[in-house]
Amino acid sequence: MITSSDLIRLPYTPDLTEGGIAHALRTLPYRYSRTGRSSFDRLRRTVAGAAVELAFRRYLGGKGIPFEVKEAPPFTDPERYDVLLGGQRCDIKSFLISRPDQIAGMQANPGAVLEAPALVPSDRHAAEGHGEHDLYLFAFVTGLVMSSPADIKKTFGRGGPVYLLHIMPGSWVHPRNWSPLGPLALKSESNETLTVELAGQDETRGFLTRRVELPPRTRLVIDDPFFSLSSVHVDRPLGSRLGIHNLGRDETCIVNGQEWGNIWIHGKEILLAGYIARRDFSDRAIIIRPGSHVFQFDGTRASNLAVPVSELRPLGELFERVQAGIRRP
Repeated sequence: MITSSDLIRLPYTPDLTEGGIAHALRTLPYRYSRTGRSSFDRLRRTVAGAAVELAFRRYLGGKGIPFEVKEAPPFTDPERYDVLLGGQRCDIKSFLISRPDQIAGMQANPGAVLEAPALVPSDRHAAEGHGEHDLYLFAFVTGLVMSSPADIKKTFGRGGPVYLLHIMPGSWVHPRNWSPLGPLALKSESNETLTVELAGQDETRGFLTRRVELPPRTRLVIDDPFFSLSSVHVDRPLGSRLGIHNLGRDETCIVNGQEWGNIWIHGKEILLAGYIARRDFSDRAIIIRPGSHVFQFDGTRASNLAVPVSELRPLGELFERVQAGIRRP
């Protein structure tokens, strides 16, 4: 059992969002295939999850707690890595809390998260590649999200950070033939010069990016070795269209002004809650049905397993054991 005094509060700095975005862009070919509000919501959760993992490693290093970093299952996502503490793999489950009233409540009373369920998607828990002695660690991230066009424009106008992204259609992210896309022609209807960054994969499916300055209403051709193109990023809100034409395959993608999503998270704080061994979780968890209202979500999208956060074990206990050099199988 944990209490509010066992919660570990970590500061959230902008570089965590930057690192989270860098990671999220690399995962696009493995997790996303089309743009839309739900895809941007999921992508923001990926950003938040990566930010927590970065902050967690930073905390361990600052406290002198020895850890290892190894590739994590499932192996369909080669960009994912887990921390090992005392020989046990730590799978961090993070929850982004972005409602202003809920953030204010957590800032006033961090112990509110003790009433939340520690959720693990049922299919993820059942997936192969996990050991019964692996650990689930649970964390909460508070951070504002500017997702409406009006909020994005207002934030940008005040000099606040935004990261505007368009996720490319499936035929660009997962082309039927794995061959060079060919020269790409870019053109915007904007009256301003844009900084445009393309992200995708090269021949070996390695991550590839290209940043260019796109003059107003001018066609610009680039010939980088993209074999797939997963996203396009622009440095400012657009009320006009941006076109990307694949000259080699005679395919065009037109991005309208409303098809950009802002994945920047204005993080406030990270709460590391507690941990539980995967075997114990299996024995004690109950099923949370899709559509259920829980602390983290107005309605869960999929079936989850859960134990109460209050019934987790204190992380301080785990860290003391690791620092003492006590390893468990």
